[in-house]
Amino acid sequence: MEIRTPYAFGRTVESSFGATEKRVREELQKEGFGVLTEIDVTGTLREKLGKEFRRYVILGACNPALAWEAFSRELTIGTLLPCNVVVYEADDGGTAVVAMDPVAALSLVGNPEVATLAADVKQRIERVLARV
Repeated sequence: MEIRTPYAFGRTVESSFGATEKRVREELQKEGFGVLTEIDVTGTLREKLGKEFRRYVILGACNPALAWEAFSRELTIGTLLPCNVVVYEADDGGTAVVAMDPVAALSLVGNPEVATLAADVKQRIERVLARV
């Protein structure tokens, strides 16, 4: 099932959370992205609030070459990086994979050179999601 919002896009897959998260990491690597940050939302909510929540992880993905280009065009772009990709247990028993839409997020900058980079990043993330 496809997932679309004004700020993100993704899909639900039939594989387990663990297998999907592993696959997302592998596919990100194929597109030149590394995972710079990882937030275990489930563990954090349990530890800080004593609340139980579905398995949910936020992966902060970054393609160093594209980030370098972005920084050379807009120094404060770091406030909008990295590109977050979330993996979570869906209500239907599958696993959702959803990415921040870099075109939507980076349109805030108002720089045409950054917009071109954002379109490239979006295409790469779309290929990742298609292969998960």
